[in-house]
Amino acid sequence: MSARILATGSYLPGEPIDNEQLEKLCGPLPADVLAGLGVARRHWLVDPATGEHIISNSRMAEAAARVALAKAGLAPQDVDLIVLSTASPEYHLPTAASYVQEHLGLQRCATIELRAGCVGAVQALDIARRQLADGTFRTALVIGAEAISPLLVPMYQGLDPLGVRMRDRMSLYNFGDGAAAVVLRADPARGTGPERAPGLGACVFGTACLGGGRKPGMRVVGGGTDLPYSRQLARKRLMDIQLDASGVAGLGPQVFVTALRDMLDRTGWQLSDIDAFVLPEGNAEYFSSELAAAGMSRQDHELVQRRVVENLADVAATGSPAVLLALDAGVAQGRIRPGDTVLLLAIEASRYVYAGLSLRWGEPMVAR
Repeated sequence: MSARILATGSYLPGEPIDNEQLEKLCGPLPADVLAGLGVARRHWLVDPATGEHIISNSRMAEAAARVALAKAGLAPQDVDLIVLSTASPEYHLPTAASYVQEHLGLQRCATIELRAGCVGAVQALDIARRQLADGTFRTALVIGAEAISPLLVPMYQGLDPLGVRMRDRMSLYNFGDGAAAVVLRADPARGTGPERAPGLGACVFGTACLGGGRKPGMRVVGGGTDLPYSRQLARKRLMDIQLDASGVAGLGPQVFVTALRDMLDRTGWQLSDIDAFVLPEGNAEYFSSELAAAGMSRQDHELVQRRVVENLADVAATGSPAVLLALDAGVAQGRIRPGDTVLLLAIEASRYVYAGLSLRWGEPMVAR
């Protein structure tokens, strides 16, 4: 038994917010820093002017799931497993995955939720395809969803734009919200009908956390159990993003090179065998400029850059849905075609985690 990707889908909340709009709210970034980020626009589930929420995390996840199901020609009632990754659910409990189940009108469904950022959707794909491959379930929704803007708006709301701290502006310009979904179905044989749609093939998974003993590259603090709530309420912000920009710039490319080598070792592929590297921030200047120092040759770097599939400029850094948003955009734009060898590769700054999944797009999965 194997598993097939029947369809992908995305959802981005609200109208795109470009850098000019953001500058009026929170002040400018230096031109070289802005160019290095590589972000031209982003979507927020918060109205940037009022701070009001226009949609929730789980509703974004539902919307992306419905798009993917429609493309697959399936109804929500066909789904018997939901695996969702997010670092920004509405509540600690119940899980956002259970709310997606409710929004889809499913009285009974298996749900699994990963508390993760950028790597979560890739890890969720691997969990789902294993559950389908062993016959436990038949149809799965894998979703990445993130609501980061509720943490961002308090950084500038009520302040003079020029009074916003530069480190806060970095986060404001860097992050966006959104959701993306993939429909998987158990595939006992090649078959006909929807089973002929693009799918997982020759699939290998790899993941590791390289941050043991290191300062986190990013933390979201507040609303947890690290301190008594009386002390948390005394903080400047109840919840906040803390980003170690220099640490991420220094170690992030090393994590990528390590991840890439690990995936090549696991698959037995050469770099030249891969038609599409789905790497959401792969063309960002801050990322690319450090790869040589991390041990990647110029020739290998140029090859990877020519084949990177990403949409960072349009959606910003989105955490959990990032890889699936890039995958959906790559398929829609014809940059990923049936028969292509594809590597999904996510790098997460929190504890310098990576997760990779190799697949043959449009061919039946054969376990290695």
